[in-house]
Amino acid sequence: MSIDVCWDTSAEQPPARRAAWNSMNAVVRGAKDEWLALFAPDAVIEDPVGPSMFDQEGKGHHGHDGISAFWDLAIAKVERFEFVIRDSFAAGDEVANYGTITTFLPGGYRVDTDGVFVYRVGADGLVKSMRAFWETERAMATARQVG
Repeated sequence: MSIDVCWDTSAEQPPARRAAWNSMNAVVRGAKDEWLALFAPDAVIEDPVGPSMFDQEGKGHHGHDGISAFWDLAIAKVERFEFVIRDSFAAGDEVANYGTITTFLPGGYRVDTDGVFVYRVGADGLVKSMRAFWETERAMATARQVG
């Protein structure tokens, strides 16, 4: 995982930025249980926001069961993730990260997904919502076989 924004993880950071950082790290390591533990029991993930191949109705993935199913559908099948966060804006109980998520898929394919990734946390620091703004067609247009 490479991050362009200087996040000194030993320095105090806003809770939402810490949660986003922990989420990305868990995904990179394939640590599903650790990742799920970052979310409040009533959390919602919209990735991407609106109807998509991961969420036909565009209503999001709700609670730990829904979020776990999202992992199995969208994350578990990826061989490797790289996150490049170009900028991060923390305000109140939210953070909006702008960057690229690169996924390495079976068969030697690579896809770069540019987007804005917004996390909101509760007073306990657990993620209440994660909303990812990215366009499927733009991401799929970057698909290419590597190596």
